[in-house]
Amino acid sequence: MVTVLTAVMICGVLVVVGLLVTRLQRDAPPLPDQITLPEGVSAQAFTQAADWYAVVTDNNEILIYDRLTGALRQTIRID
Repeated sequence: MVTVLTAVMICGVLVVVGLLVTRLQRDAPPLPDQITLPEGVSAQAFTQAADWYAVVTDNNEILIYDRLTGALRQTIRID
């Protein structure tokens, strides 16, 4: 019984490692060299995902841009 559970645990760890390796090797679209922000706004923070990136501005907004086109997708006001 213990041998079977050990074998199952080893297989599970191998599957998780394999999935992580294959998911992390995917190429994301490249980021642009420059990000054009609206007039009078400066960036405070930056984060990215596979298909978008976001800039937190000094006037309490989050600007979400499309990673492929660079177009502004959404603006979120932080109260």
